[in-house]
Amino acid sequence: MNESLMPALSITDLLSAGNQDLSQFPRSYFEILPTKRSKIWELKGANRCPVVGTCLSLDELVNFAQRYHFSASLNDTFSLHIEMIDRMATRNSASEAIQKHLDLKYQIFLARFKSAKTDAEVLNLWKKCFAHGDIAGALWAALTHKQVSNETRGNIYGDIHMHSHQMGAGQATNTRRLVQLEKDYAELEVVMALQKQRHVHVEAKLRRQFQEILAEIEHLRQAQKDMLALQARLEAIESGRAITEMGQRLMKLAVANERLQSSAKQVTFLEQALQIANGKIAELTHECDVLTAERDSLEILLQSSSVSNVPCNPSHFHNTSQIKNCCVICVGGHVTQFPKYRLLAEQLGIYLIHHDGGQNDALSRLPEMISRAAAAICPTDCISQAAYYRMKRLCKRNGKPCLLFKGNGISGFASALTQVFSDQVNLKGGVIELLKEVAD
Repeated sequence: MNESLMPALSITDLLSAGNQDLSQFPRSYFEILPTKRSKIWELKGANRCPVVGTCLSLDELVNFAQRYHFSASLNDTFSLHIEMIDRMATRNSASEAIQKHLDLKYQIFLARFKSAKTDAEVLNLWKKCFAHGDIAGALWAALTHKQVSNETRGNIYGDIHMHSHQMGAGQATNTRRLVQLEKDYAELEVVMALQKQRHVHVEAKLRRQFQEILAEIEHLRQAQKDMLALQARLEAIESGRAITEMGQRLMKLAVANERLQSSAKQVTFLEQALQIANGKIAELTHECDVLTAERDSLEILLQSSSVSNVPCNPSHFHNTSQIKNCCVICVGGHVTQFPKYRLLAEQLGIYLIHHDGGQNDALSRLPEMISRAAAAICPTDCISQAAYYRMKRLCKRNGKPCLLFKGNGISGFASALTQVFSDQVNLKGGVIELLKEVAD
């Protein structure tokens, strides 16, 4: 057998092959397997390369390079990779740190590969992890496993090597695909933005419709409540209970209305009676005032009657050279009352002349009679209009005072005379402006 063509076999592999005569194999064909996991500086250079390139990320590679002061530039990742492989060839602080870091990083895979008891189981477990894409952790656990052989490490290296070639071959395709995907992504972003705008408009429209639907639902609920209330009222009406209640209420209202109408009539009657009473009170008050005035006038006349003769002072009048005695003319009044008028005037020392205001006496006599008198008095409610206005014009023309009063009785005449001689009417200087009505 050509020894150069025979691979190195572990004792475990030879024993698993059956009862074979081991003496036919040279001693160089037998591989002594380690009793514990291999360290990274114990691996061959061909195995350290995929460990550094696959199990360490670029950031971890740069961090370790800064930490242990690699000579290669931090921007040259390939030089850092080569220098890291060289550093891992021997046991040093950097290789020990990498060993601890990878053991901690892939402790799950180390625990998983610990269940493999033979080299074949290690290879089989590697194949499964490689097929599922769990490459980095499985690579570290398989290459450092205490049962792995150099042949299995060679198979693992081959898998990693071919995988890297396939990755390199597919990178250009992936790059083109990435460019196309980025272009498609940009177009999709535009489409998504438009879709988002449409979605916002649609959402706003749907929200408005939703609010309208909610309002309509609330309206329907209220309508349902109203309908239930109306149904209850309808049932009450149909049962006759509502009609009975309405009849009772109507009777009560009718009785109350009758009472109110009776009260209103009583109030109206009382108001009318009050108005009548107020009118009577006003009339009585007025009559009382008139009687009081007449009483006062009569008292003055009675007091003056005690004087046998009241001299007439011509200085009180205008045109005294034409008047011999105090003469006052009375225009109007009842003829039957004139004797009483004259008697009262004589008690005051006044010479009274009378004109009936156009009833029997001619109006043409008025100018001559007014010129003779010192003053004129006139009961305004017992004289013709023609005589009334003519007398006023003549008095103004001749400057004679004229006293107008209401009432044709003795008391009214006495009150007028009393006012003339009590200085209530100013007779001095023949003041024409003093045309005054005596209050009733």
